[in-house]
Amino acid sequence: MGMTEHNRLVAQISAQDRELIKIVQRGLPIVSRPYAEIAHRLGTTEDDVINRLKNLIKAGAIKRYGVVVRHHELGYKSNGMVVWNVPDDKVDELGICIGKYDCVTLSYRRPRRLPDWPYNLFTMVHGHNREEVTQKVAEIAENCGLQDIDHTILFSTRRFKQRGAHYSQADNTAAADGNKPAHLKLISSKAQRSVKHDAS
Repeated sequence: MGMTEHNRLVAQISAQDRELIKIVQRGLPIVSRPYAEIAHRLGTTEDDVINRLKNLIKAGAIKRYGVVVRHHELGYKSNGMVVWNVPDDKVDELGICIGKYDCVTLSYRRPRRLPDWPYNLFTMVHGHNREEVTQKVAEIAENCGLQDIDHTILFSTRRFKQRGAHYSQADNTAAADGNKPAHLKLISSKAQRSVKHDAS
């Protein structure tokens, strides 16, 4: 999207749409009908909230709407960022193959930083422990034909942050009604987590 198109899109977002985005980016309320609860806060209907969100997604104002899974709390305590030195003409094909595995949450291309950093494909693999992650990486390598491809597993050693992106500077506080938000967030296409890695 060019700057002119972006400016046009921003101009088209109504004040009510902005308020909706501000509410939803905190997380959906933990109730049986979260969109009805949001509608009540905005003084509109549940259908209107759902349709507004659909339109914002369709227009590109919301790039991605999904769940941020707190995998550590679910028992997946080891995370390995696997970096691969893949031939440039094979990155798309191999990235798609790796991305099909349930244990993989990220699979994306990055530029090499030669001569020190030859890796151009990054994949995040989760497991209950390092041994499980290592086994899964070996399985992926075998099934995707990556056995002879140079790669390294960088294990996370500390989790600094995990949440969806917040776009409103004014929205840094908890919901006014005191409800703890669910982990459903507006999330950007950029990385969601900041982690420190080691190669051990």
